[in-house]
Amino acid sequence: MMNRIRILNTIIDNFSMDETLLKIEESIKQGEQIHHVVVNAGKIVAMQKDLQLRNSVNESDLINADGQAVVWASKFLRQPLKERVAGIDLMENLVVFAHKKNYKIFFFGAKEEVVTNVVSTYSKKYSSNIIAGYRNGYFKKENEKDIALQIAQSGAHILFVAISSPTKENFLYENKELLNSVNFIMGVGGSFDVVAGKVKRAPYWMQKCGLEWFYRLIQEPKRMWKRYLIGNMKFIFLVFKARFFS
Repeated sequence: MMNRIRILNTIIDNFSMDETLLKIEESIKQGEQIHHVVVNAGKIVAMQKDLQLRNSVNESDLINADGQAVVWASKFLRQPLKERVAGIDLMENLVVFAHKKNYKIFFFGAKEEVVTNVVSTYSKKYSSNIIAGYRNGYFKKENEKDIALQIAQSGAHILFVAISSPTKENFLYENKELLNSVNFIMGVGGSFDVVAGKVKRAPYWMQKCGLEWFYRLIQEPKRMWKRYLIGNMKFIFLVFKARFFS
């Protein structure tokens, strides 16, 4: 794929949001499949040691920078990305796109009450016609193939997987062939929690300033402190090491 950069053992496509949406639209029209993934600071840190996760990410067809810190790091490392393409923003744009083009979406992940809330919210806001199916994100490893077949047989053009890393990346990578009838497959992390109103998203100014992680930390300090505080420090260390000592 054209216009890719590589920083900190991570491949990233240098696409804007509009360019990303256009590529996805073309893929669905042509009946092809795009395996999409987003990367943020925490995921890039994890990829340094988790080789399975690194492979699952780097073998994807389309890789966007979800975190503003990644965009800043790309500029610092002299491989500037155009902009951040946040996973939740891409998901929201694709729901609107599916409604306009009569495409169907399968929602997979989160707790049962959360995913049903998401399906209900989008059905009321747009139409139930966009819903191919849904399932919560709690399952055993041996059930993965059956879940992938359920999704493949649902008639979905788009699949959103709201499960934490590295489970979602590995699930999509390992079951890519079973999901080949789905044109666009994407991990969306905690996006279902935001749509369902369980977690509030940061104000726009905090998103632009790269402080979305801090807003999330305030809401869930016990759960998020290690991921964000320690993870962010490790990311900064990796960026400086790559710039001055590589």
